[in-house]
Amino acid sequence: MTQPTDFRGEHLPTALSLAASGVPVLPLRAGKVPYGNCRRCAGNACGGRPNMKTPGPCICPAPCHGWAATTTDPHVINSLTWRRAWRAAAAVAYHPGGAGLTVVDLDNPAAIAWARETLPVTRTVPTTRGEHWLYQGAMQSANAVRPGVDIKSTMAYARWLGPGTGTMTALPDVVRALAVKEPTAVRPAAITVPALAGGGECPHRTPAYLDRGIAMAEQRISEASGGVHATVYRTFLAVLSTHGRCGCLTEAHTARLFTAAQAKGESFRHCTDAWTNARTRLGL
Repeated sequence: MTQPTDFRGEHLPTALSLAASGVPVLPLRAGKVPYGNCRRCAGNACGGRPNMKTPGPCICPAPCHGWAATTTDPHVINSLTWRRAWRAAAAVAYHPGGAGLTVVDLDNPAAIAWARETLPVTRTVPTTRGEHWLYQGAMQSANAVRPGVDIKSTMAYARWLGPGTGTMTALPDVVRALAVKEPTAVRPAAITVPALAGGGECPHRTPAYLDRGIAMAEQRISEASGGVHATVYRTFLAVLSTHGRCGCLTEAHTARLFTAAQAKGESFRHCTDAWTNARTRLGL
């Protein structure tokens, strides 16, 4: 990664140079935002899941799936549609994990000071507000691992700001450990729901149906790449709309949902508020 930074706004040469060295690239709009889904992919019609673990077999001519659209194929990068995107782009982004790299994004002077005291010295790249520390090796990405510190590697993109200075160090365990969340003790919320109207057996009380629903809800929360608060609320709402009126939910089921939410960084209070708001919305 010794390519020169392109300060003239001509991003295509920089993108092609990076791709030639095995770094997957993507054009970024102003605000460090990737190009949005095209109309053909509206509602994930192509089968893709933007910014998640399983991008679909999208054949769109434009870069429309965030990090999953990054590529090293010069024919794609230099295609007519992508060239239009490069001309309108504000910057070049790259997929660190796709290049076998991890970026520790330090967003302020306090974060930089912490890194200098804690992390092995490696290649650094100055950013607008702080520094990117680059390590050789890929890992899972994670936001806000500590104040002012994000990790960008697999399933993430970073802005290309130049090759940086210094010798790149192998990804250390201390960085990998930052993405490992400590187990959180979950206090299950007590659930009191009205009995099934008119009495009778609950139509949903089958182990397979209920367990599949809870598992799908856990997956939806765990795969949220943004807007976690909203995702948790909508998921709780969906679960309660299906199972909340017939009394089939137990504290064990709620604990599973709260655990999934807390693993994404939600506090117990936020979980409780989301659960209460969902019940109120449904009149439970």
